[in-house]
Amino acid sequence: MHHTNNAPSVQTGNPDALLSRELGTRQLAATIFNYTVGSGIFVLPAFAVGQLGSAAPMAYVACAIIIGLVVLCFAEAGSRVSATGGPYAYVETALGPMWGFVAGCLVVATGGSAAAAVSSVLARSILTLVPDASIWVNRAMIVLLVSTLVAINYRGVKTGARVIEAITVAKLLPLLAFVGIGVFFIEPSNLVWSAVPEASSVLATSGIIIFAFSGIEGSLIPSGEVKNPSRTVPRAAFLALGAATLLYLAIQFVALGILGTALGEDRTTPLASAAGAVVGPIGRTILVAGAAISMFGYLSANVLSEPRGLFAMSRDGFLPRVLSSVHPSFHTPHIAIIVYGVVIGSIALSGTYETLTIFANLSALMLYFLCAIAAYVLRQKDIRTDGEPFLAPGGPLVPIAACLSIAWLFRETVTKDQFVALLIVLALVFALYFLRAWRLKVQTT
Repeated sequence: MHHTNNAPSVQTGNPDALLSRELGTRQLAATIFNYTVGSGIFVLPAFAVGQLGSAAPMAYVACAIIIGLVVLCFAEAGSRVSATGGPYAYVETALGPMWGFVAGCLVVATGGSAAAAVSSVLARSILTLVPDASIWVNRAMIVLLVSTLVAINYRGVKTGARVIEAITVAKLLPLLAFVGIGVFFIEPSNLVWSAVPEASSVLATSGIIIFAFSGIEGSLIPSGEVKNPSRTVPRAAFLALGAATLLYLAIQFVALGILGTALGEDRTTPLASAAGAVVGPIGRTILVAGAAISMFGYLSANVLSEPRGLFAMSRDGFLPRVLSSVHPSFHTPHIAIIVYGVVIGSIALSGTYETLTIFANLSALMLYFLCAIAAYVLRQKDIRTDGEPFLAPGGPLVPIAACLSIAWLFRETVTKDQFVALLIVLALVFALYFLRAWRLKVQTT
């Protein structure tokens, strides 16, 4: 039976109607790609080789399969729920406001802590060009970076999307040049497997590499500003994931072919070392600059997307109403953008971001799990809010397989202490939700 179910997040008459639908397939795919291809690909090839030797590409194939299941879930959920909030809106519509609140908190924790970490690393990278820079110069650089990104996205989602498209080209050029030139310097013997790794080793390595594939959870938050989301979201998700997977595999093969297992010895700038081995110091410099551009691209996509999560939670009454304000001229959630900038800047300046980054990885897996369940429920209820939805091939088997894969990743990558910390944070989130529910009940009686 077909019916339309409009959850609170997709009702008419709320701030979503004031937002401008400016993001097409190209812009959304660029946002997802920028979120996915961050700074990790410049470092993780060394980790993969250190763990698996010449069989390192196997870890990327395993990751692509797992994240492919997750993307299928996001694609179907995103084609059925067109409200701003992305994963938060999908989970809220499917499972109700309590789980929606949990998902919203996970979205903010994942994106905010990751952005703070990358902001700090990028500032340090830029300041390597400035000899003897003091800690205050580093802090000023962080403030300048975050302020610039807030200003760009304050003025409109189209402006932010154009910046992201330009950065996508800028970050791709050195990586494609590395592959295109480096392929002629591959030593075939470096690609020969000395031994077939055990499945457990491949899976354990994939548990770390998987985070180089993550990012779709944040990039789909501006759902309320996507044109024709029932078609655009699936197309953009598959286009970006496919491009990222092919790029990752090509980079891993070329870097391994140039340096062999010695690639695993440089855990800081392995691609730059491989480029330096081929074309000298200029190649190394170009790849280091490429890493900086890539990090800025990630931050651009992050600051475009994540404030919309605050906007969505405010729209639904979980956060102060002022965060769902929409600028009369630019049609952006301008207050949410400013507040988000202040939050990530403060975390980056505090120096506590490294611990939060570990939590961000855990919360991303938890969010994927909830979104897989949401995709299953949305299909069972046949919820659709904007056009004919995308139907993932395999039906209910896809979200079930995604849940099993994510549960396995938890088992492989999460320590006991990290799991306990995650449970404590979730307990706090539930306590805040029920406290809010109790206050609303008191106010209405």
